[in-house]
Amino acid sequence: MTRYSVEPDAAVPHSKSRGSHLRVHYKHCREIAHHIKGMPANKASKFLEDVIARKAIVPFTRHTGGIGRKAMAKQSKSAGDKGRWPVKATAVVRDLLSNAIANGETKGLDAEKLFITHAQVNRAPPGRRRTYRAHGRIGKYASQPAHIELILSEKQEGVEKAEEDDGEGARGKKITKKMAAKRRFVKIGGDSA
Repeated sequence: MTRYSVEPDAAVPHSKSRGSHLRVHYKHCREIAHHIKGMPANKASKFLEDVIARKAIVPFTRHTGGIGRKAMAKQSKSAGDKGRWPVKATAVVRDLLSNAIANGETKGLDAEKLFITHAQVNRAPPGRRRTYRAHGRIGKYASQPAHIELILSEKQEGVEKAEEDDGEGARGKKITKKMAAKRRFVKIGGDSA
């Protein structure tokens, strides 16, 4: 069994999926994972399909050197207006996501309630090749593969807010620190009048 960087609580139903030494650009995968983290699983898979069809864009927030500005990138809530459509990396992340959804269905989770709680990308060791340069020299020609891991959990039902009734502290009307100190103070002795 492989280790994940985060081990979710066993009490919370979840499903996992990961890929190691995937030959897709690390920087592209990082930006995709950063964008889909926290999304519902079905919304994320729709987004990834749209990126492959170039109907949606992956906003680039960290690795932005040399990346052109796109009007479509301003539609997302992320900072900046730089983005790309990394088709190959998106297809790999989409396949991992569908695998995680299938794993959740096997565990008996509801696919409609699943959302991405953890999406992480790490650099894998580079694939080394060589290229031939001028004057008989040889230069490096390395690929930048990635390790990707996804964890999906079921959305928990919200807890209803209690009705406000007279009381003090967390349940009822708020009291100041000064008032709380006054109520703790015990008077000793009697009045002499």
